[in-house]
Amino acid sequence: MKHEEEKPVGLPENAFRELKPEEEYQPLMSPHKNYAEVNLWSVLWGIGMAVLFSAAAAYLGLKVGQVFEAAIPIAIIAVGVSGAAKRKNALGENVIIQSIGASSGVIVAGAIFTLPALYILQETYPEEITITFTQVFISSLLGGILGILFLIPFRKYFVKDMHGKYPFPEATATTQVLVSGEKGGNQAKPLLMAGIVGGLYDFIVATFGWWNENFTTRVCGFGEMLADKAKLVFKVNTGAAVMGLGYIVGLKYASIICAGSLAVWWIIIPGMSLIWGDSVLNMWNPEITATVGSMLPEEIFKHYAKSIGIGGIAMAGVIGIIRSWGIIKGAVGLAAKEMKGKPVVDEETTRTQRDLSMKIIAIGSLLTLVLIFLFFFFDVMQGNLLYTVVGILLVAGIAFLFTTVAANAIAIVGTNPVSGMTLMTLILASVVMVAVGLKGPGGMVAALVMGGVVCTALSMAGGFITDLKIGYWLGSTPAKQQTWKFLGTLVSAATVGGVMIILNKTYGFTSGQLAAPQANAMAAVIEPLMNGVGAPWLLYGVGALLAIVLTFFKIPALAFALGMFIPLELNVPLVVGGAINWYVTTRSKDESINTARGEKGTLLASGFIAGGA
Repeated sequence: MKHEEEKPVGLPENAFRELKPEEEYQPLMSPHKNYAEVNLWSVLWGIGMAVLFSAAAAYLGLKVGQVFEAAIPIAIIAVGVSGAAKRKNALGENVIIQSIGASSGVIVAGAIFTLPALYILQETYPEEITITFTQVFISSLLGGILGILFLIPFRKYFVKDMHGKYPFPEATATTQVLVSGEKGGNQAKPLLMAGIVGGLYDFIVATFGWWNENFTTRVCGFGEMLADKAKLVFKVNTGAAVMGLGYIVGLKYASIICAGSLAVWWIIIPGMSLIWGDSVLNMWNPEITATVGSMLPEEIFKHYAKSIGIGGIAMAGVIGIIRSWGIIKGAVGLAAKEMKGKPVVDEETTRTQRDLSMKIIAIGSLLTLVLIFLFFFFDVMQGNLLYTVVGILLVAGIAFLFTTVAANAIAIVGTNPVSGMTLMTLILASVVMVAVGLKGPGGMVAALVMGGVVCTALSMAGGFITDLKIGYWLGSTPAKQQTWKFLGTLVSAATVGGVMIILNKTYGFTSGQLAAPQANAMAAVIEPLMNGVGAPWLLYGVGALLAIVLTFFKIPALAFALGMFIPLELNVPLVVGGAINWYVTTRSKDESINTARGEKGTLLASGFIAGGA
């Protein structure tokens, strides 16, 4: 170790508030000293965490449609192993372990929200669609690299200029874990215990079936009648992992997500059955031959109601871009200045404000886009130059524009609306590719791979801003975090590609054992567009209008719309977890006790998530 000075005891008083004029934030690790950050210990542990949590997050995400962010549990494990090895002043190393390892959750989210749709569509088009490990791996890898490169120019704005204005909930929790570890706190024990309990509980339910994983009102005759006649049904998942996720999301956003779900299942679905009960609505899907009234609630949700949520998510993404336009222009201007050789001198000479140079970012971005171009040309577009050029322009433009939306969402609520932005990408890509002549199964593969690259880029951008904020609070070197994030991306992309193939062979994405709700939504969106049938633009429009109205009334449209297309049984437990969070963090008059209880709850919830997965 380079420094054996006394350990810091906590974050500065101005860590979470806005700074006064001329006031500077001083992190725990002094900007004027060098600390152990990147070494064999931190890199190997980071790689190990990337592999472990990529596999766990891929399974949970495909099972319930929610990907947990791995930053908190990885930080806890990093603190535990450095304590067990009696490593002194390991704060810098632990930040690097967390940063490399946290690539897992974001790469998984990018891959599983889109690429399983290839397997789903392959069931319908077995001769025309083939999926290889290379497609999954390269699209995840190049998308992740693009996300890192596109985000770096925005780092100073989000983590420094907006200090105290954005809450960064996940980064806050992770930072507190790392700080407690530096103080010598034994944080790994509650996580380990919760992991064992959550893992055993979910294992017993899933393997031995001692009770149903999903409770539904169909268990009794009256509930069955309500479902068949009135199209009213209530469902709740009983897994520990989903409830733990709800605790971390919090009551406010869990309630909004669940409200969107209840609006679909208790108002829209029964309403559609009541109004169009005797009609066959197959203008968007000629294969539908049943009347709305004869369908099960789940079928009405799949064929019609979910599309309203898709439209809402897409519009919420557009609203986010409009709101972030000033940030986008500012970051481009800053990048242009640095490219002209006008660096900000005082920040360039400070270790804690040193990013990778803009020349590296520019050359790296160009090289990555060239590699994506070659991947599209030789593997996806079957050697068609026009399709490839159009595809790369769409991917580059959308990924860059939505980068700030992803970072903004993470900074404010800790949740990245990447699935909604990807749906919009798929709709746009499908419409444009059909317009230039690429249709049918080949067009579906092209649109999904393009969506996979964009989805992974945006997921990485949102997740990486968390790592960089943690580094800002603690005093890491941003350039080192940025450099080694590429290694985490490589390892995670390889792991998720292998895990996805194994899960498909074991369960099958069309078997019903893996929900893969986002991938199913993606497949449902592009298939009619690519077959020339058209799309349910009317339903998308209703969802878009709803998002505008919700935004007008200052209700988070994105959370509500997400609830509208994620299955009801996965949204109800979020409220239970969120309510527990609210209870334990408000029942004492002493704010410090509430905070301590909330942090302990976060550790236990993280354990349930990791153990359940």
